[in-house]
Amino acid sequence: MRYEGNIFRPPSEARSLLVQATVGCSHNRCAFCAMYRDKRFRVRPLEEVLEDVRSARRHYGPGLRRAFICDGNALVLPNRYLVSLLEELAGSFPELQRVGVYANARDIAGKTVPELDELVRHRLTMFYLGLESGSDRVLARMDKGATADEMVSAVNKAQAAGMKSSVIYLLGLGGRQDWREHALASAQAVSAMNPNYLSALTVTVVPGTPLAAMLESGEFELPSPEEFALELKLFLENLAVRATVFRSNHASNYVPLAGRLPRDRDRLVAELESAIAHHRFKPEYLRGL
Repeated sequence: MRYEGNIFRPPSEARSLLVQATVGCSHNRCAFCAMYRDKRFRVRPLEEVLEDVRSARRHYGPGLRRAFICDGNALVLPNRYLVSLLEELAGSFPELQRVGVYANARDIAGKTVPELDELVRHRLTMFYLGLESGSDRVLARMDKGATADEMVSAVNKAQAAGMKSSVIYLLGLGGRQDWREHALASAQAVSAMNPNYLSALTVTVVPGTPLAAMLESGEFELPSPEEFALELKLFLENLAVRATVFRSNHASNYVPLAGRLPRDRDRLVAELESAIAHHRFKPEYLRGL
């Protein structure tokens, strides 16, 4: 396998074959994100990527069951490219069950329903989307490139085609100033999505990003651990999903939580209340991206 630059994948794709079809992110302007700032977005030649898959087959054998297409939002690729890649994956790995990909609202909106159906038939059945916030004010400040309604519509469209969704809510992205709006609007947006999986990560200010400049100028104030926990509590209390696996056990989080919503909401809220009351938060040296 040939990789260019740092490669990122969701925690749940730890055992997946990582196939780099694109380099970087086609948007690459989110104020908080430093993942692809060292890369200029481009599409790798298809034949080169197919050869990577064949090389992986020679190395790993036919038994791989999952693959993840990198980089930042490979769903931007045209269907003819994606289908060729998916067919190569299926031919190389007969036991392949699922292919995942990062996506943004624009990627999904740009696909027709028949195109999404085609991808699902070829086992691309898992997408990861960073909602980050349901507040359009916060999204605009962070240069996310989409409104909350656009992201809700995209998730619903892909789910209707048979894809499973994993959505990210970024704790603290509203700062101290807009934390309540951020939590309540995010709960509303996630409720409208009703994703299969939901992750709450905690915003981390990375040096060199626009968010770091906002922090330095005073335009953005980072919440305290207690404030992060209060925000997550408010978010969970106002969430109305029907059947969602929830995790906030990412390395960035001060209070690791896991459960199913709505079934475990009361327990999760109680764990947050206990952490706040006893100041029981993950120490800074154990946190990371």
